[in-house]
Amino acid sequence: MSGTRRILIVGPSWAGDMVMAQTLFTAIKARQPDAEIDVLAPGWSRPLLKHMPEVHQMIDMPLGHGRLGLSERWRMGRALRANGYDQAIVLPNSLKSALIPLFADIPKRTGWVGEMRYGLLNDIRRLDKQRLPMMVQRFVALALPSGEEALPEIEPPRLTVRPEEVEKALEAMGLQREKGPILALCPGAEFGPAKRWPEPFYAEVARYYIDQGWQVWLFGSEKDACVCAEINSQSRSSCVDMSGQTSLQQAVALLSLSDAVISNDSGLMHVAAALQRPLVAVYGSTDPGFTPPLNSKARIVRLGLECSPCFKRQCPLGHLNCLRQLTPSQVTETLDRLLA
Repeated sequence: MSGTRRILIVGPSWAGDMVMAQTLFTAIKARQPDAEIDVLAPGWSRPLLKHMPEVHQMIDMPLGHGRLGLSERWRMGRALRANGYDQAIVLPNSLKSALIPLFADIPKRTGWVGEMRYGLLNDIRRLDKQRLPMMVQRFVALALPSGEEALPEIEPPRLTVRPEEVEKALEAMGLQREKGPILALCPGAEFGPAKRWPEPFYAEVARYYIDQGWQVWLFGSEKDACVCAEINSQSRSSCVDMSGQTSLQQAVALLSLSDAVISNDSGLMHVAAALQRPLVAVYGSTDPGFTPPLNSKARIVRLGLECSPCFKRQCPLGHLNCLRQLTPSQVTETLDRLLA
């Protein structure tokens, strides 16, 4: 083990970004097959990382998003010294995210300039957004030596789910899979309302496929429970509403069973893409050129209005036309063509 390179990745704080970070892990392993990759990340991301065979172990980040906790970061960095990391790669752009690798005395600390992190990072890179327009390109570029600009072919994220995990999730939710094809709807978006396609549109899509013999499963967190309940109510209460009832691990397992997925630009969208599910992704305030679903079975539906992408949590113009003018028939026709 003395020749094994040990790399600490300081992971992102959003589920979709964590899924896309797998592109970095695979790029590292392609160059250094024997590298051990540990990921320092929020505890909620453990169910995602356990499905990534490139990850050696996960280390829980006890501090919440946005909290400095300087003394806690110092203690954690000191504790990580014993792991003998050769390199840290810091994916968030914040100053505080670079502190633990510094306190851990990791000799090579790599990341983008971000919030003026000179001194915290000693392998600091300047981002050319024109050359690297996609988030996954920016992740993978950090696996390369400084100055090397030719990106390798990017391996799309691919989450692996064991059959026993699926069976446990089905049993926990009291579900069966012999009742026709399954359409998963993911109508939430943690970022904000400007990424959420309207509930009546999701309900119209649900009714369309239910009338054709499909099961419709609604996925989301507790924060999405009201949205999912409204969709189910407008769908003759014919959907299976699992919002707020599944763990992330169970959601991943159950999404792997779906025959098709319709989702906003969200963490679950990236999970579905990484599970290689046929997917229609609805984009409003965000840019599919920056964070697209990385899946050959995915299709993107968006209007591309002059005011979008604005990257705002709430529509700054108050009309949300980028989503309200995107009709259910546009989505169902896209999915029907994809499945055909």
